[in-house]
Amino acid sequence: MAASLRLGRQGILFGLKLSNVNKCLCAPHPWQEHVRHFFRSPWILGVSPVQVQMPALSPTMEEGNIVKWLKKEGEAVAAGDALCEIETDKAVVTLESNDDGVMAKILMEEGSRNVPLGTLIALMVEEGQDWKQVEMPPPDAAAPPAAPPAPEAAAAPVVPTAAPSPVTPPKRATSGPLRLSPAARHILDTHGLEPKLATATGPRGLITKEDVLNLLKISPAAKAAPAPAAPSPAPTPAAAPPPPGSRPNIPPLSVPGKPGAPGTFTEIPASNVRRIIAQRLTQSKTTIPHSYASVDCDMAAVMSLRKDLARDQIKVSVNDFIIKAAAVTLKEMPEVNVTWSGEGPRALDSVHISIAVATDKGLITPIIRDAANKGVQEISANIKALAQKARDGKLLPEEYQGGSFSISNLGMFGVSGFSAVINPPQACILAVGTSRSELRLCEDSQTLRTQQLMTVTLSSDGRMVDDELASRFLNKFRSNLEKPQRMALA
Repeated sequence: MAASLRLGRQGILFGLKLSNVNKCLCAPHPWQEHVRHFFRSPWILGVSPVQVQMPALSPTMEEGNIVKWLKKEGEAVAAGDALCEIETDKAVVTLESNDDGVMAKILMEEGSRNVPLGTLIALMVEEGQDWKQVEMPPPDAAAPPAAPPAPEAAAAPVVPTAAPSPVTPPKRATSGPLRLSPAARHILDTHGLEPKLATATGPRGLITKEDVLNLLKISPAAKAAPAPAAPSPAPTPAAAPPPPGSRPNIPPLSVPGKPGAPGTFTEIPASNVRRIIAQRLTQSKTTIPHSYASVDCDMAAVMSLRKDLARDQIKVSVNDFIIKAAAVTLKEMPEVNVTWSGEGPRALDSVHISIAVATDKGLITPIIRDAANKGVQEISANIKALAQKARDGKLLPEEYQGGSFSISNLGMFGVSGFSAVINPPQACILAVGTSRSELRLCEDSQTLRTQQLMTVTLSSDGRMVDDELASRFLNKFRSNLEKPQRMALA
C-alpha cells in the first residue's frame, strides 16, 4: 500500500516537470516576434496602394490623353485636390481626388495618348504610410479589363516546325468595313496584300502600320516577293510613266528633315476633340434634314441702347443682346425649344443657349443656362467667364452639355452671312453675320435713310421645325431684337 502511494506521488511530480518543459519550449521568444514583424512589414510586403484609374469624364468618352500632372510623386493630396488634366472627347477636364493620401507613383506620364477607360494611371497611399514602399501592381494590372476574345484571337499562335510547308497568315473575320491608316494602306498596296488578312490592334478595329508589318513578316506572298530577283534571260521593259498632269494613285510619304516632293503629305495626329467634332458633323449632315431661312435685322435700337449703357459704365456686346433675344423668342415659342430623342420631339422646360466658342483644339459650345430669365448684363458676365474657361480647357461637363438651342456668331470676322450645322440632338442653330450699313427706302416717309442691318440664318431640323414655324420664329426674333425694351418685359 505504501509502495503504491509512493509510486503515484512520483508519477505526479514527473508529469508536472514535463509540462513545465513543454511550456518553456513552446513559449515565444523575443527574436521570433522580431522575425515575424520583419516579414510582415512594408519593407517585404509593400504598402497597399489606392488605385487611380482613367475615369469617364463625359458620356461619350472612350479614351483620354494625359495633358499634365498637377501633383508630383511624394506630394500630399487632399480630397478634392486636382490630380491631373485629361483631354476627353469634349475638352480638357481636371481630375480631382476622392481620397486623402500621398501621390506614390505616376504610371502614365504626361503626353500619354489614347489611354482607354479603366486603365491604371497612378497609385496613392494613405496618410502616414511610406509612399516609397508602395506595392507595385503586376504589368497586366495597368491595362483595363479586356473584352471577350474574338474568335480569331482564340486560336493558338502558329509554332514553326521543321515541316517544309509555309506558314499561312491568320485570316481575320470582319463584320463591317475595314478601317486602314494611311501608312497601312500604302504598305498593303505596295506589296499586293489582302487587308482582311491583317489582325487589327488599333482603336475601334483600325489596322495600323505595325499590324501590316507583322502580316508582312509571316505572309508567304511577301516572302516570295524577292524570288523574281533571279537572273532572267532578257530584261523586261519598265512600266510606262504616267502621263503628265495625272495624279499618282498613292502619293509618296514625306521624310522629316528633307524637302517634300510634289504629291507628298504629312500626317497630322487628330486630337480627341477633333475626332468627335468630325463624327458629330458627319452624323448631323447625314442624318438630319437641314432647312435654312435668313432674315435681316435692323440694329439701330441695339446700338443706341449700348451707347446709353456705356455712359453708365455697363459694357455689353451685340452678341449678348442676340442671346437674350433668342432666349426670349424660345420662351414665347416653346414648340421650337425641342430636341430629337430618337422616337420623336421632346419638349424642354428650360431655355439653355449653347454658344459656339473657337479654341485651339476645336469648337466647343458652353451653355448659358436659363437665359430667358437673365438680364443682358448677367448674360454678358456668364459668357465671358465660360468663353475664357473654354479657351483654357477648364470647362466642366455640365457647362457644355444639355443645351436646347445654339448660336454661332462669325460677325467679328467680317462674315456677312453663313449657314451653320445643327448640333444634335438640338432642333436649331442660329448663324449670325456682321452688321453693315445699307441705304434703304423708308416706307413711311418715302425717303432714303441708312440702316445698320445684320443677317441671321436659322438652320432647322425639318423633322421638328418646318419652314412655316422657322419663318415665324425668325420674325418674332427680329421683333424682339429691333425693340430691345420688349425683352425686359418678356
